[in-house]
Amino acid sequence: MICTFFGHSDTPETVKPALKAAIIELMEKENVTGFYVGNHGNFDRMAISILSELEKTRSIRFFVVLAYQPTEKDADYLAHTVLPDGIEAVPPRFAINFRNRFMLENANIVITYVTHSWGGAAKYKQMAEKKQKRIIELGE
Repeated sequence: MICTFFGHSDTPETVKPALKAAIIELMEKENVTGFYVGNHGNFDRMAISILSELEKTRSIRFFVVLAYQPTEKDADYLAHTVLPDGIEAVPPRFAINFRNRFMLENANIVITYVTHSWGGAAKYKQMAEKKQKRIIELGE
């Protein structure tokens, strides 16, 4: 079982305990051991931080799925990065969408933090609903 994440880039730090609890519950109750996470915005940073911490004591694998070639800002989690096949042929302005579709297509469960109906997080939550993915919503 694989889980992915979509949340607003300005997600407040107060969401982090709920995000951690949701991840742990998936690992313990549903044997989720694989995770795909992006690297744009606060929600992604929180997920990466939690997964990095949990990886030290649990048998999980997580991948930071990049939309662009790695840069210095990716150095902290470089060992976990992956570029989706075919992204090198995608124009830069469409790379994040390509990456997000890859994560959605390859995940069984989606954890979201969506508090308004615009932006990428809302768009990919709607796509997950249409694809009948299981969604754990941490937003309002």
